[in-house]
Amino acid sequence: MSPVPVEPIWAIEPRRLDKARAYLDQAVTAGAFPGAVALIAIGGRVVAHWAIGRAQLEPAERPMQPDTIFDLASLTKPVAGATAALLLLEDGAWSLDDPVARFIPEFAVRGKQAITLRQLLTHSAGLTAWIPSYAFARDPEAALDYICSLPLEYAPGSSVEYSDVGFSLIGHLVRRVTGASLDGLLTNRVWVPLGMTDTAYLPPVVLRPRIAATERGNRFERAMVAGRGAAFDAWRDHVLVGEVNDGNTHYALGGISSHAGLFSSAADLLRFATMYLGDSGAGPRVLSPGTIAVAKSNHTEGLGSARGLGWELKPRAGGDLLSARAFGHTGFTGTSLVIDPARQLVIILLTNRTHPDATNDLIATVRPRFHNLVAASLVPEG
Repeated sequence: MSPVPVEPIWAIEPRRLDKARAYLDQAVTAGAFPGAVALIAIGGRVVAHWAIGRAQLEPAERPMQPDTIFDLASLTKPVAGATAALLLLEDGAWSLDDPVARFIPEFAVRGKQAITLRQLLTHSAGLTAWIPSYAFARDPEAALDYICSLPLEYAPGSSVEYSDVGFSLIGHLVRRVTGASLDGLLTNRVWVPLGMTDTAYLPPVVLRPRIAATERGNRFERAMVAGRGAAFDAWRDHVLVGEVNDGNTHYALGGISSHAGLFSSAADLLRFATMYLGDSGAGPRVLSPGTIAVAKSNHTEGLGSARGLGWELKPRAGGDLLSARAFGHTGFTGTSLVIDPARQLVIILLTNRTHPDATNDLIATVRPRFHNLVAASLVPEG
């Protein structure tokens, strides 16, 4: 019988890791983003926690701090939306292949009657990527009615096409099935048990001195809405601090959604990510090991993009040097979280790349190169 291979215990080579820090400094100087917080941990142990640059440039400057809180944007999807879905899966409230229409009967129109929860979680439901629902609806129930009226973009289960619209349905499902709000469920069963004291929707005004700024108004979405020939008359014009940048979440959903709207810090995200590291991950759990194994498995074999439940597997933004078991997610505002179980590695990079102009997309180059530099600094211990 062949011996079972033993995975190495990894450590950081400091001189190599210094290159990753220097690269982020260069990215700030080059204008990729005003500032960043990066946190790197192995087996739950922090090996680097850097604050670089500025949390806000206008109308006044503020320095970035290690405990700065960020609008996570689409990083909300795995941390909040998928987590809520998995909690209710463990509760027996639903199964992954239950049709959405079992819980939201009005969804069963225009070919959507067989779309499943699994397809929502893996972006394979056939729904459009994005719509300005706030141009047609100003509250959560009206937004849901509008989504229910939409046609399919492609046959469900035939492809993976990233969709804010599909993921936003998870929050509506939580309300219909539990009668409770998404934020209440997550606060009671995730944020409090894990000690994630910086994590919340609709952060109070008193926290704004700690929150990184995003856009001035919603200029990026305003251009998108105009390009679609739609009309909207309630745009924000001020620099956004502590208000969710995403228009659908802010204008139509009251600041709370399963696809965007969550605010958090690097230290809190590490508490969440450590739960995904398996038996050697330190700290409490809110999801069982079996649930976590399913969440980070490939549910979209043969569909062109490997997706777990809320996660992108071997993420494109993860660079070239992480293991094949790595998974993660990014956010429009400049946030990202990558977990590599093979190396017990967590890399958190939180930036304010949309401040004050969301057309700046230099982070698309920065993220994978930064991850490569971090991965290259790992060496077997001993």
